[in-house]
Amino acid sequence: MDGWLGFVIMSVLGVGFAAVMIGLSVLLGPRNPTPEKLAPYECGMPAVGDARERHSVRFYLVAMIFLLFDIEIAFLYPWAVALRDLGWAGFVQVLTFFCVLTVGFVYVWRKGVLDWGPVARRAGDPVQKKAA
Repeated sequence: MDGWLGFVIMSVLGVGFAAVMIGLSVLLGPRNPTPEKLAPYECGMPAVGDARERHSVRFYLVAMIFLLFDIEIAFLYPWAVALRDLGWAGFVQVLTFFCVLTVGFVYVWRKGVLDWGPVARRAGDPVQKKAA
């Protein structure tokens, strides 16, 4: 129980300090709301339109591809740390891993997932067929 005493004291002090500061800001803070102060703050820009706009499917495809390659980088760090212990077998395994990811990247690129805008659309694009 002695090991937990410091933890309990710090937790009580932290929660107590937060509660006192919030209470003081409610009691002592200014109370003059205006429409500008009550408006949501968006990076210094006035809010325009609805926050729940629909996004193109391409947005989500690019996001998923980004996550895929981001996770690839996350796998590189432990491999780089253990490179000397893994030897040539580890090098060949990571090279195979990169080859598979490169093939996937080329496939995605050739399918046009990374192309944005009207210039990138081809005649066979379903979006263009619907508009015609």
